[in-house]
Amino acid sequence: MGESPELFSCVTMAIIKTINLTKKFKDLVAVEDVNLEIEEGECFGLLGPNGAGKTSLIRMITAVSPPTNGDIWVDGRELKKYPREVKAILGVIPQTDNLDEDLTVIQNLLTFARYFAIPRKVAYQRSVEILHSMALEEKRDNKIDELSGGMKRRLLIGRGLVNAPKIIILDEPSIGLDPQARHMVWRKLRELKSQGITQLVCTQNMEEAARLCDRVAIIHQGRIIDIDTPKALVTRYMSSRVWEIDLTLEERDSIIGELESRRLEYEEFAGIVHVFPEDDSQAEGLPGVARAATLEDVFFKLTGRSLVE
Repeated sequence: MGESPELFSCVTMAIIKTINLTKKFKDLVAVEDVNLEIEEGECFGLLGPNGAGKTSLIRMITAVSPPTNGDIWVDGRELKKYPREVKAILGVIPQTDNLDEDLTVIQNLLTFARYFAIPRKVAYQRSVEILHSMALEEKRDNKIDELSGGMKRRLLIGRGLVNAPKIIILDEPSIGLDPQARHMVWRKLRELKSQGITQLVCTQNMEEAARLCDRVAIIHQGRIIDIDTPKALVTRYMSSRVWEIDLTLEERDSIIGELESRRLEYEEFAGIVHVFPEDDSQAEGLPGVARAATLEDVFFKLTGRSLVE
């Protein structure tokens, strides 16, 4: 009621759309003028260093924290007008473990289902299916403190699916998982995507982003730097190969001098120099090893390698 037909038509082209979204905490601008369009059924990655604004952005999209300025539309609804309806179609998987340790594994799922008024019979059937898909059926009656870290992570993801969400929002989905568990989670996320479920993944794992995401947005200091497919971003910002030179103190000055004399772009971090030649001929004769450029190289090139606390 009362929405502009033109605006409503525009926002329904994307299942999640932010318009000039800004979040301020007194003098700190956490998110500044962010415009995103996430298409229905895609896996969209949000990449950025600590303090970049990822968490603030997610909290606004999930109706946990109101924006200072701007608008958010989710599945054709303006979030500030329809927060309950939007929350009902979201599955949110937090980074931190907030499972109820007083309950068993299946009780955690059944209790969570009550928040969505899911009938108990439906909730039970759905919970059993989720435990099977997450390889947790044998732990259904265990208490939470009897689970490994990887099991808890898988249960958190499963809990986010209890309400059969149209959109799932994952904060570091594979954090703390061993390689086997991580690949199992990735398989599950691909399966969900094949079912048409939209995914917004907040991650610092560049391999995870490159493998799972159709597109990624790189956010730094509260602003979106660029958005594209992982492959397109690598092509746009990097040459086909990167040279890595492990420096010794004695040779550092001479190698850096050589790179600068050739006007080669490079970064030095923790005793290793990454060189970004436009073609292989520019790096001819340099020490070190060559490797294919990756999304991680793009990430560091755009956001820097220094730690942000």
